[in-house]
Amino acid sequence: MMIQNQKIIAILFSAVLAFIPLSVVAQQEIDENSLEVENSTGSLVKVAFRTMEQQELLGGVSVVNFEDVQAKAYRPSWSYLYLESMVSGLGNGIWGMGDMLIVVDGIPRDAENVHPSEVEQITVLKGAAAIALYGSRAANGVVQITTKRGAVGDMRVSVRVNTGFHVPKSLPKYLGSAEYMELYNEARINDRMPVSFTEETIENYRSGVNPYRYPDLDLYGSDYLRKTYNRSEAIAEITGGNEYAKYYTSMGYYREGSMLKVGDTKNDNTNRMFVRGNVDMKLHRLVTANVDVSATFNNSSETNFFNGVDRDGNRIRTNYWERAANLRPHRISPLIPRDLVIIADEEDPLYGMLMASNVIGGKYFLGGTQLDPTNPIADAYAAGTGRYVSRQFQFNGGVNFDLQNIAEGLFFRGKYGVDYATTYRDAFSNFYSTYTPTWTPTDSISNLVQNGRDSRDGVQYVSEATYRLTTFISGQFDYTREFEGGHNIFAMLLANGWLRKFNGEYQAIQNANLGLQMSYNLKRKYYVDFSAAVPYSPKMAKGNRMAFSPTGTLGWRLTKENFMSNQKVFDDLMLTVSGGIIHTDIDIVGDGNEMGYFLYKPLIDISSTAGTWTWGGATSHQQSVISFLQAGNPDLRFIKRKEINAGLRGSLLDKTITFDVNYFNIRMDGGLVRPVTYPSYFTQVSQTSSFVPYINYDIDDRQGVDFSVNFNKKFNEVFFSLGVNGMFKADEAIKRSEIWNDDYQYRVGHRLNQIWGLECLGFFQDQAEIDDPLTPRQIWAPVPGDLKYKDQNGDGVIDGNDEVYLGSYNSNTVLGLNFTVKWKGFTFFALGTGYFGGLGLKNNSYYWSGLGDRKYSEVVRDRWTEDTKETATYPRLTTTNGDNSFRNSDFWLYKTDRFNLSLVQITYDIPVKSSILKDLSVYVGGYNLLTIAKEREYMEMAVGSAPNTRFYNLGLKATF
Repeated sequence: MMIQNQKIIAILFSAVLAFIPLSVVAQQEIDENSLEVENSTGSLVKVAFRTMEQQELLGGVSVVNFEDVQAKAYRPSWSYLYLESMVSGLGNGIWGMGDMLIVVDGIPRDAENVHPSEVEQITVLKGAAAIALYGSRAANGVVQITTKRGAVGDMRVSVRVNTGFHVPKSLPKYLGSAEYMELYNEARINDRMPVSFTEETIENYRSGVNPYRYPDLDLYGSDYLRKTYNRSEAIAEITGGNEYAKYYTSMGYYREGSMLKVGDTKNDNTNRMFVRGNVDMKLHRLVTANVDVSATFNNSSETNFFNGVDRDGNRIRTNYWERAANLRPHRISPLIPRDLVIIADEEDPLYGMLMASNVIGGKYFLGGTQLDPTNPIADAYAAGTGRYVSRQFQFNGGVNFDLQNIAEGLFFRGKYGVDYATTYRDAFSNFYSTYTPTWTPTDSISNLVQNGRDSRDGVQYVSEATYRLTTFISGQFDYTREFEGGHNIFAMLLANGWLRKFNGEYQAIQNANLGLQMSYNLKRKYYVDFSAAVPYSPKMAKGNRMAFSPTGTLGWRLTKENFMSNQKVFDDLMLTVSGGIIHTDIDIVGDGNEMGYFLYKPLIDISSTAGTWTWGGATSHQQSVISFLQAGNPDLRFIKRKEINAGLRGSLLDKTITFDVNYFNIRMDGGLVRPVTYPSYFTQVSQTSSFVPYINYDIDDRQGVDFSVNFNKKFNEVFFSLGVNGMFKADEAIKRSEIWNDDYQYRVGHRLNQIWGLECLGFFQDQAEIDDPLTPRQIWAPVPGDLKYKDQNGDGVIDGNDEVYLGSYNSNTVLGLNFTVKWKGFTFFALGTGYFGGLGLKNNSYYWSGLGDRKYSEVVRDRWTEDTKETATYPRLTTTNGDNSFRNSDFWLYKTDRFNLSLVQITYDIPVKSSILKDLSVYVGGYNLLTIAKEREYMEMAVGSAPNTRFYNLGLKATF
């Protein structure tokens, strides 16, 4: 079925692409002189289901003319990358609301499937009135991406090529073998256990006398990693048309390498080929239509990495970086020279063993141990390779009827879209042997013990196959008229539906919506808008599946008033006030039920997975346990976004300064919880049974101000532009289902995305301090060098009841800067974004490395010991689970305040005098260049994943 669907879409895609040039050539013969573009009184902006003049926007909307930005700030990936530097109100989503809805050409789609070069405009819909027509799934705000379309004129071909290099920002720093052993011995002594390594052993590792026998494995070293890796791409765009048909086509390819260079990883890469095309057709003087198609082919070639097996004996796939963050340096020597093995003759069993082994570089065999039978270096040479394959096909078409014969200004518009995406992984997955050597006193190898087996069956395995099918349909009537006296009316009645199916999921994601908009303005001075939606959701029981989402907006253009007619400062000044209620189901999810369907129904599991019981003492009488997974709630309802916002925007001094300020106050009412007010016997943890239903209960508040100010001025031959935007917001948990013993434990009244933990009072300096009767007892059995905490409730015991609110992960202040200077043919452009007010916890394996058998990072050098107790900044080391010190507390807290210099680019437009070559420019840029922060090194470091990088790019663009 999957293959058949792919063929159908591919045929359709090919047919449409073939139609594009043929239709345009045919229509060009009709009238070569009909090339004028319809005039407008201002810039046009795509909003929900319509196009408006920018000066008519009523607040809660920001727009970026992305094609203009792309001319001075090429972006190598996602179309909305660095948007926070140019649009106010962004930070943890829009107005702090979290994941936003991405709409591409009017259809909910993935932004990652749109290349930046294909984008014409990005509109950010923030306010309730702006998002209402998109219905339930738009409740967190909308980023609306409009791709380029054809224009009346001769065919133009634009070609862009780029090449650049990724450079890692920061790599984790781990201790070498000898230092690790010394500190591990120290941890054993701290735990009152004998040491694991003798002084002689440690010295052998330190001296490097035999690196194969006494390895010091640095998986972040130059033996295995490149200093840089390349990304290159080429893109071509073709556009043109006449009044009857306009077309646009783009196609491109990029390839990005990998930082790894050992074994098969030197060939790891990601490549993508993409093509997009559209045609706008005038079929009749009253009928227009459009057809849009796109296809994306992604391949990611990668080396197989494994780490152990699961309970069914299947190998667990991982990646190089996870293994690098955990494999201790002394454990194995991954490559050992074969000539160190003492072999008597060809009859020697060791000879046959080596001849049958994997030979690396003509002289090495793969090292390992019984405890570490595999390792990432051996994987890189012998575990085989795989490939992630992703294919996306998208089609949408629209038709517009001018119904002027019925009523002047009346239109019907219809749109249909279908997207098909499929992914899978194919791989040649090999088993291999490693060998544990027996060393002689002279550092030769007298014997080998084989670990594992060698097997290459040559079979290509296909796994992780998924598909996703999305369909969209909408139809609308809209009416636009201007009557005598400056009375302007717009009305829209629409219906739209969106359905997304996944493989393996019984229930598709559904979003159906009715919409109504009625707008009026008098002489573009006084504005009234009413926008409403009626969403439908099957997440609720029958009778609760529909809701009414009304919004209203008032606008006043002050500069058209008589009292401002003689002033010469303001070119435009617009005040708006808006409010409304948006009903949403996107946060209706349950424990283990991310789709959120059927939460209104009681669910019972009577399969053996819930457990079994026997009666009569006979296993033949074994019965499945009945597990009540959830109780039903037929009164489950939509969550409500209740909002009031006000905006003021305008321009001064002949548009030298433009500004836009918005105040927002949002309440999310009715968040889902399982209330804790039910008796404890309603829940049975051992069988995950619960008689507690989901109810609408939680309330969250968000309020704040976003702003943007732009200054544009030309001084002689120099054009200067500075844009500053930002957001100041506060959020608060207003209502929660919670019962605590002490007031300080309540989540209500604190910011959202909370951090809770213990309040640290420093280190225990000796056993006497721990044993002091006045010292509260910490239940995790601390010893000297462990962290000590405050007894918040005064009960003499430190436990989970003493955790307090430490702060929020959310940054409540976001600032963006964009800066442009043009002089003659040169353009300098820079983007930066600052985040302030958020906190984080240093609780990853890099900082919490001083426990158990973890790989020690360099932070443990500042550990507590008897000699460093006065200056220590890290707890004592332990080989236990470290429950006392390695838990959330303000000891591990840090501020995430930072300023990111996101992009700097210099462009030179080369003067050309050619009838063929219209424009030519070259540019050099840097991306993710700099982070200014107290905790810069920690924030730039990636642990367990590929390093964060800076990217330096050289590009050329030519238009013919």
